[in-house]
Amino acid sequence: MHWSLAFLTPLAALVALAAIAPLAALALGERRSRAARRVLGLPAPERARRLPRIVALVAVPALLAVAAAQPVLRTHGTSRTRVDADVYFVFDVSRSMLAAPGPAGRTRLERAKSFALALRAALPDVPAGVATLTDRVLPDLFPDADLSVFTSTVERAVAIEQPPPADVNVTATSFDALAALGTANYFGPESRKRLVVVLTDGESRPFDARRIAAAFAAGPGTHLELVRVAAAGEAVYDGGRLEHGYRENPGSVQLLASLASATGGAVVGEGNLAGAIHTARADLGSGPTVAVARSQRAHSLAPLAALLAIVPLLALVPPGVGRARAASARA
Repeated sequence: MHWSLAFLTPLAALVALAAIAPLAALALGERRSRAARRVLGLPAPERARRLPRIVALVAVPALLAVAAAQPVLRTHGTSRTRVDADVYFVFDVSRSMLAAPGPAGRTRLERAKSFALALRAALPDVPAGVATLTDRVLPDLFPDADLSVFTSTVERAVAIEQPPPADVNVTATSFDALAALGTANYFGPESRKRLVVVLTDGESRPFDARRIAAAFAAGPGTHLELVRVAAAGEAVYDGGRLEHGYRENPGSVQLLASLASATGGAVVGEGNLAGAIHTARADLGSGPTVAVARSQRAHSLAPLAALLAIVPLLALVPPGVGRARAASARA
């Protein structure tokens, strides 16, 4: 592991030019003071008393310039990545995934995201992609080995009805759309072990499970793992108000079971992360890996530089100001 320093906004460091004005004023004031001392025959003050103020006038804008340039310290490292396997996390983003236990409860989609991030972290050597599901499957991220890229995509790109379904229907989700993951070019040609993890509440229009199974069996073959994210009694809330148009589908468990049975896949509940990890590892097996360099963490140094600017700033406070204010307050 090694470190590197980068500046996100280097041109902002030009704020350091602000030091020119106070330094020029200090030089002019010093010139006038010397002239006055010569006329009055006064000795020059000790240089050690003037030095802190000069240093402060330079250090404050310099540190603020560093902060404005937004320095970032990055750690870099290498890890082993599978070359024969990929996994796709497919999020159901239909409106029913807004359902929650109560107005302040976590929605199904929020819980699905947390589940996916935990499962992805348990498969660090397998490139992972992200896609959304309504009545079509659309990729947000093709399989990538970088965990931070996956996390950012899940947190920022996956949202309810983004994009919206192509057709207007009471039930937006159609599992028929999953067939595309087996036949379209979602996976690279070198990927021989393929896994699709679908995070859904199981509410779907009628679908052809055999057609989906045939699509998943094509080529190298694709494994399917269905994660049911739902609980009885949940409802959709809009701005804290109950949305009366939503009706829970009581047959969602059976729909997922029928799809898993047809494809040879598995169904796990949102409370069974360990089971999902075990199933995923079994489906992906083991295979050859390569070393991949990746940026692991970024630490912003801007707040530290701005905070340090306060230290030389205190040297610019005229001596005795604090004591004079305290005395005035006592009076």
